[in-house]
Amino acid sequence: MSNNEMCLLIGATGVGKTLLLKRLQNILQFPRLNTGSVDIFLNRLCLQLNLHGLGELEAPPSTLPTVGTNLIDLTLKRKKLTLRELGGCMGPIWPSYFKDCSSLIFMVDSANIAQISSSCIQLLSVLSAEPLQRVSVLILFNKRDMLCTMNLVEVKSLFRMDDIIASATQPITMLELSARSGEGLQEVLSWLESITVK
Repeated sequence: MSNNEMCLLIGATGVGKTLLLKRLQNILQFPRLNTGSVDIFLNRLCLQLNLHGLGELEAPPSTLPTVGTNLIDLTLKRKKLTLRELGGCMGPIWPSYFKDCSSLIFMVDSANIAQISSSCIQLLSVLSAEPLQRVSVLILFNKRDMLCTMNLVEVKSLFRMDDIIASATQPITMLELSARSGEGLQEVLSWLESITVK
């Protein structure tokens, strides 16, 4: 990747994209030292303390459905990554943003059974888009902290993820997440760091 890459964050309205964006931005705003590996170590330590119960994440910030786009810049592995969230209501024009992206996060509300089938159709459409044929894709199943959430096996079965992965040209990673509680944020951050290395 070059020094400034674009990662798109897309999904239906209400899946938690804005909250994820705010959580990642807050996590990566710890004071930084300019001493190489010590810098990385201290930031990781702060993140570990927050995500493993030795400290606490702030209460979830309030969010509103995104109409348009939100942008944040993250610095990972000394490279800048711009994370662009596109509102769920912008689905019909998502393709106009595909040519500028080097990676993609597709977010699904795993607690909203009524939305699962439409999210699957959206995902298939996104994965078949020509500009996205070689980008790294992260599929996030959000809201795992809710009581009515399907587990990863159930959601993968409904999505027929094994078939999708077998036919996709992109490298696909799947993770469970609770943007609200912070569970799974470390794995999302690790994925983002891994794509900055390529």
